[in-house]
Amino acid sequence: MLSAVLDLVLPQTCAACRAKGARCCARCVAELTAHPARRLPRPRLPGMPDCWSASPYEGAVRKVILAYKERGAVALAGVLAEALAYTAVMAIGGTGARWAARGFAVVPVPSRRASVSARGHDPIGRLAVLAARRLRAYGLPAEPWAALRQTRRVADQAGLSSAERAANLAGSLRVAEGAKGPPVASVLLVDDIVTTGATLLEASRALRSAGWSVPLAVTVAATRRRS
Repeated sequence: MLSAVLDLVLPQTCAACRAKGARCCARCVAELTAHPARRLPRPRLPGMPDCWSASPYEGAVRKVILAYKERGAVALAGVLAEALAYTAVMAIGGTGARWAARGFAVVPVPSRRASVSARGHDPIGRLAVLAARRLRAYGLPAEPWAALRQTRRVADQAGLSSAERAANLAGSLRVAEGAKGPPVASVLLVDDIVTTGATLLEASRALRSAGWSVPLAVTVAATRRRS
């Protein structure tokens, strides 16, 4: 909350390049939205939905995401949501996805309760709401739906392989009991970063087990995997 108040009263500087004038300058906004593409983790885990991201996780994009998630720069939510929505439009248009025309839900990967409490906001949940609004402005029938809940704690993912991460996360998410789903058959899954794809795989498993199709996942950024 303090960071949000300071954003209103102090001179604005770009979270990425420190240029004065806006929390994300025009040049860095352009970098956020300049490279939407299919970026599937390698190896691709079985059952992983098609995955697109706005940009590689580097440079200005990395700095903006960190400022938003870890430093309370909530004013950046609109820029990041626009990157998500634009990437989703490119993915849907590029693949001729007919499911999107029938309406779909925009579902965020849930953050841990401890993380939400520590940060003072739900970063991915906020992005899902704003991205759905932007998708409707683009003419796509999208509705936000915060459907997923965590069922248990998971171990720290650092240093784990793709297969180990998938095993660590298996069964850790579910659709909330009593959650009234939107009257649609398909889900667009959203997150900030994709690394191995294990989190998106578990989220899509939970949604599919509850009866929803998950043809596409979109993230702001994708890490570059190195052997």
